[in-house]
Amino acid sequence: MDRRFASILAVLFVVIIGLVVINKNSSNSSNGSKGNQSPVTNHTFGDNKKGVTLVEYGDYECPICEAYYQPLKQVTEQYKTDIHFQFRNLPLSSIHRNAFAAARASEAAAKQNKYWEMHDLLYENQSDWAESTAPQTIFNGYAKQLGLNTDKFKQDYSSQAVNDAINADIAAFNKTGQEMATPTFFLNGRYLSNGNFSDPRTGQPSAEKISAVIKAEIDKRNSDSKQ
Repeated sequence: MDRRFASILAVLFVVIIGLVVINKNSSNSSNGSKGNQSPVTNHTFGDNKKGVTLVEYGDYECPICEAYYQPLKQVTEQYKTDIHFQFRNLPLSSIHRNAFAAARASEAAAKQNKYWEMHDLLYENQSDWAESTAPQTIFNGYAKQLGLNTDKFKQDYSSQAVNDAINADIAAFNKTGQEMATPTFFLNGRYLSNGNFSDPRTGQPSAEKISAVIKAEIDKRNSDSKQ
């Protein structure tokens, strides 16, 4: 019995050592993949001469984001010399089935320096693809319309690099501690509720309200620089 018990202990010891080695290798492999994770996207519009950055976390299929699209475009064009406007992906895939696919289209277009052009097309034609069962076919049409190399676009659209870039944006948003909702805005790192950009009488996005918030931040930066 003693000899059998010793044999059992020896077998258990070998198994435990094996598990430790496997776990260590797994840990090393995991750490290596973390080191290769894609950084957050960096799609910015404007010259930012006043040091003001407005970040939107948005979902291309979100109807509220679409409502904000035109007022934001108007204001960011107005202040394009003074600010950076940055868009990051936050597809709410649980409620918007084509949102992640649309984010893929924008990131694939970015590989050919047509990010903002695709961004605009996606919002301006949201109703055409949002409920489609074959959104990629529509996005391929947009790529052709923009003069992209469509074969490269299709390859990038399906790539792991594009997938990782979108997930990096989602991970960055999760670190903010804000509720997963779109659109979500940060002005120079400070969270702003959508109410800051909406007409209080109608609750609708307002270019005048957005402009007022941006101007106030620019004035604040100018005042701080003089002190």
